[in-house]
Amino acid sequence: MAKKKQVGRRVEGWKAKSWFKVHTPDNLGKAYIGDTIANDADSVVGRIMHATLGEITNDYAKQHMKMSFKINTVTGDSAYTEFVGHEVTRDYLRSLVKRRSSRIDTIVPITTKEGKKVRLTVCTYTFARANLSQEHAIRGEIMKGIAAQAGAWDLTTLLNGIVSGEISRDLFKAVKTIYPTRRVEVIKSKVEPVAAPVDTS
Repeated sequence: MAKKKQVGRRVEGWKAKSWFKVHTPDNLGKAYIGDTIANDADSVVGRIMHATLGEITNDYAKQHMKMSFKINTVTGDSAYTEFVGHEVTRDYLRSLVKRRSSRIDTIVPITTKEGKKVRLTVCTYTFARANLSQEHAIRGEIMKGIAAQAGAWDLTTLLNGIVSGEISRDLFKAVKTIYPTRRVEVIKSKVEPVAAPVDTS
């Protein structure tokens, strides 16, 4: 009898919850990316949702790019998000690696116009193996190229640049003059969470 009562309570608790349809930010067309369940709208805010860029744009050539979004507003049964980062799949990264060549990772912290702190990981793939001084020069050029543009980026502009490949193309043009380069990819981005205010009372 006790077990039956427990099951009944669980079912009642489940029924009391509501489903919310989650959508991407405006610049990704407010695309529907899934549902989340909660007791109320307030407990939905702050949740992280994931979807591939291929699912969002219906372009399955972009399935390798995993996007992350944080729910920031809820209207009725619809939840809307902001971009908080992306990462490309390991399979895709492995497909880019060639024998007798170099993969050069550069981690670049930036601050957007609206004060968002973001860490970008940029990966450069060369045609042949680069030496240490060439790797250093490539990393320097990547950091210089991003620093020259980052001051004009808000989070929306940054997301558009990652999704369209524009940032990667601009960096490729700069880096290929240093050493024969096959490809440049922004393989990861992460928007750093805002620190909670310290209570001094």
